[in-house]
Amino acid sequence: MRIETKKAHFTSPLYLESGRILEPYDIVYETYGELNKDKSNVVLVCHALSGSHHAAGLYPGDRKPGWWDKLIGDGKAIDTRKYFVICSNSIGSCFGSTGPMSPQYPSQEPYRLNFPVITIKDMVKAQKQLLSSLGIHEVHTIIGGSMGGMQALQFGVDYPHFAKSIIALAATYATRPWAIAFNKVAIEAIRRDPRFKNGNYNKDDFKEHGLDGLAIGRIAGHISYLSPASMEKKFGRAYVATDGLFELFGRYEVERYMEYNTSNFARIFDPLSYLYIVKAINTFNLARGYGSLYDAISRVEAKINLISFKGDMLFFPQEMEHLAKMLQRLNKKYSYYEIDSDYGHDAFLVEIEKFEDLIRDMLKEVDESK
Repeated sequence: MRIETKKAHFTSPLYLESGRILEPYDIVYETYGELNKDKSNVVLVCHALSGSHHAAGLYPGDRKPGWWDKLIGDGKAIDTRKYFVICSNSIGSCFGSTGPMSPQYPSQEPYRLNFPVITIKDMVKAQKQLLSSLGIHEVHTIIGGSMGGMQALQFGVDYPHFAKSIIALAATYATRPWAIAFNKVAIEAIRRDPRFKNGNYNKDDFKEHGLDGLAIGRIAGHISYLSPASMEKKFGRAYVATDGLFELFGRYEVERYMEYNTSNFARIFDPLSYLYIVKAINTFNLARGYGSLYDAISRVEAKINLISFKGDMLFFPQEMEHLAKMLQRLNKKYSYYEIDSDYGHDAFLVEIEKFEDLIRDMLKEVDESK
């Protein structure tokens, strides 16, 4: 599989949903496979909150591959021998695309809290600009999970003729209070950490020790990404062997797991980026700008393929089912599958074997309709 990582620089303004402008801006993106002559084999992959453009394959020195490596590659469900796959890092993120710690032109000082609030719609508009700059004005399929699924759905509404097929996994039509409440824990934990300094920290301040507030907030995130059943199966009531049961801060294995994973995350993810992306997730609403969800979905021309997970405690299957029923009422092309899983929200990243054949069939359906 051929992998290339590039950065696109844009000097034309990106007009944001808030009314503000981002200018200039960069987008880092990764491609897999080869673009065919008529540019009809493009599959756009959209990442989730903590993801990046590195969706598959290994960089030299990597301990683990890209976040959807089990799904993308030669002979895999998104077969890079057939498809030219593009995954870009969302604006606002901290893996190369313009975000709050990027220099605010013409100064070399970071934006920090001067960075504009961005939305899912803005992320999609920026990706559309990237693809246009590459001479790609129509794609085979757009696919993503969680926040990536939100982007895929937003593409289907905002640019009805851009993709032949949309595949959204573990997503929703509008972020509900339950998910916003989990995100509030992270927001407040970051803001109240003295080392956050109201965003006036230096870029590398947390590389060695991380930011405690982000680590604590990420614990809330991890709880929402799993499910009670998956926690029971993975940890049960196992206690850390080296900790005493009657030590006040002795830990169960589930506590140690949360500590380990979140402390690592807090060293590699920028806290301001986390705040901005969480804001984008919280404000996601397909209906905004169109009057109602009915009016928004009325615009859709691509086939919308929805995949939910039974044990998802963040974006519940009922949310995707509601969207499916509306697509049905409007006589739109759609499919809806609820995967039998007790893993939780992160099943879209972990239990690939449960839906990879569905993805393969959805892509094949587009091929056969040409």
